[in-house]
Amino acid sequence: MMDQMFRANQLDADLACVLVIDVQEKLLPLIGGHERMTAAMLKLLDGVRVFGLPVVATEQYVRGLGPTVAPISTRLREAAATVLEKAAFSACGDDTVRQTLSELDRPQVILAGIEAHVCVQQTALDLRAMDYRVFVCADAIGSRGKLDYEQAIQRMRQDGVIVTTVESVLFELCNRCDTPRFKAILEVIKAHPPQEE
Repeated sequence: MMDQMFRANQLDADLACVLVIDVQEKLLPLIGGHERMTAAMLKLLDGVRVFGLPVVATEQYVRGLGPTVAPISTRLREAAATVLEKAAFSACGDDTVRQTLSELDRPQVILAGIEAHVCVQQTALDLRAMDYRVFVCADAIGSRGKLDYEQAIQRMRQDGVIVTTVESVLFELCNRCDTPRFKAILEVIKAHPPQEE
């Protein structure tokens, strides 16, 4: 109990899930730094598999924007992710997504995806309003424009969203260096070196 109180603002592998927002074929190439963002997202998805975290993904208007891009969709399949189509910009604006998250019964949500200032931001704000602890990976989200990205980060932070990075998330979930999970996470980190723009 004391450990949970001490780490109240940090991720816990027993309490967290991942929500990947709209990483789709016709939108991703338009995103600034999309190669860096995709690499960070792959690192995240490979890393959370070590902890067995549940993963949910959304796709916005698939007929117009296409399906999730191949490398991400492969990782989602490997993680046995639930992939849901939505029409609302916020994932929480869709009854099925809200119900799926509710059934997971995980109060911490790690967010990745696009666009930072539209679907990611609106989802993060709604999740906060629903009393989730929200952790946005700044390196695994993106927007077409730099100003939109920067303002989305600022607005989410002002609303109590924890802005972090994928590597920080993985080490936080790990918590200790004397476990088999730590060794597995080190392998993920080595396989995905930092991508600078």
